[in-house]
Amino acid sequence: MNILVFNAGSASLKFEIIRADSQNPDLKQLHKVTSGSIEHIGADTVLSQLENKEVIDKQQITASDYSNATQQALKWLDKQEINTKFDVVGHRIVHGANRFNAPVLIDDKVIEDIKALEELAPLHNANAVDVIQATRNLLGKEVPMVAVFDTVFHSDIPDFAYLYGIPYELSERYQIRRYGFHGISHQYMTTRYAQITNTPVEEVDIITLHLESGCSATAVKAGKSIDTSMGFTPLEGLMMGKRSGDIDPALVNYLASKEGVKVSEIEELFNHKSGLLGVSGMSHDTRVLMKHFDTDKRVRLAMEVFCYRILKYIGAYLAAMGGAKAIVFGGGIGENTVYVRNYICSRLKWCGLVLDSERNQQVIDCEGQISTDDSELHAYAIPVEEGLQIAQEAVLTIL
Repeated sequence: MNILVFNAGSASLKFEIIRADSQNPDLKQLHKVTSGSIEHIGADTVLSQLENKEVIDKQQITASDYSNATQQALKWLDKQEINTKFDVVGHRIVHGANRFNAPVLIDDKVIEDIKALEELAPLHNANAVDVIQATRNLLGKEVPMVAVFDTVFHSDIPDFAYLYGIPYELSERYQIRRYGFHGISHQYMTTRYAQITNTPVEEVDIITLHLESGCSATAVKAGKSIDTSMGFTPLEGLMMGKRSGDIDPALVNYLASKEGVKVSEIEELFNHKSGLLGVSGMSHDTRVLMKHFDTDKRVRLAMEVFCYRILKYIGAYLAAMGGAKAIVFGGGIGENTVYVRNYICSRLKWCGLVLDSERNQQVIDCEGQISTDDSELHAYAIPVEEGLQIAQEAVLTIL
């Protein structure tokens, strides 16, 4: 089968062509044919060809919106001399709320339901709808399309873990709960860990860490998410590249009053000017920050706060789960930043995790164990391939 995957972000569009055996859509059997991304949609737009997540070629294009970007992506794919007759198209959708607890075949009603959730994910769901509609127009409605939701993997979280301590009636009235995000990533890490370690998925007890510009931790017990750090929105939880993560909610009104600005501006501050960027005063990118780690005190402090927050969540999840078999690092930071993995793992000796320093240095941008063989709690790095997970879900949905 030939699968096209679209992943619409807040200012970018990733796309991939994946091949699969229609009778065996296992992650190990999927083959990535080509992939690309369109960045800065709306101004100074760049289309990049990717290989193993690295840019190997890029060109300036014009794409005023996500519909244009979708058209440009398909036009570029047509020029690559590869099969662009697709059996199914998979679309990543950030927010499915309570309406979707599994991937679904897209029809007009599904599109309307995704639109109705734009209030909960205004930077993502609306863009994904534009991509869906553009794809339908360009490829025709006869090509099946599947919506794969970031929130689905977390749909099994028990009520005592997803409820907030607010009046129950408000939670019910406005569907306020912990939804969690990065579910496609956490599911991929769970599945690959099971395959790497020859463990049945239903016996997988791990803590997965999706660490990049957006960050989240998930407690996975018996192969299912039982708790996750992001909540009603992606702002809650770990400190991130530009997001603050957990804060005292009273800070919102306090800062709005002190700064003489609207509450919405403080929310903007917490979402786009905080995190690693806000604390360091330099960058949200750990690749930049680590170059100044030894010479800039605020950079060092930012990295320490970042790692400490992750460590606290791991400790909480170990308690909630009654122990785990492994910590899994994924996402750009988790896959590449030796300091972050060393900081966290070296402080988990108390529960049996012994970091292998040589492995930690060597396992960069590849799958591998970074703990010693005799550790009671293991640590792995697993590069996340959301496109493969989306492709698998899309195929399983139409079979």
